[in-house]
Amino acid sequence: MFRAHAAQRMFEREISVKKVREALKTADVIEDYSSEMPEPSRLLFGMQGKRPFHVVASESDTQTTVITVYLPSPDKWKKDSRSRR
Repeated sequence: MFRAHAAQRMFEREISVKKVREALKTADVIEDYSSEMPEPSRLLFGMQGKRPFHVVASESDTQTTVITVYLPSPDKWKKDSRSRR
């Protein structure tokens, strides 16, 4: 399931549903937010062509919800887009 916010951000940033689903499937976890949110949540890494992107998704027993999708900012993320500055 995609929240409206995530769908809007994907459209604005030209990140496809297919690529977000691939990121969810490969589960390349950058950070785990399970202790900070009501449902277990994770920050995942994905690629749209040569461009990295991040997916914040929460998981319940029955579904995964994509909360947001964004491009990692170079001033906040190292060149690998997986490590914070």
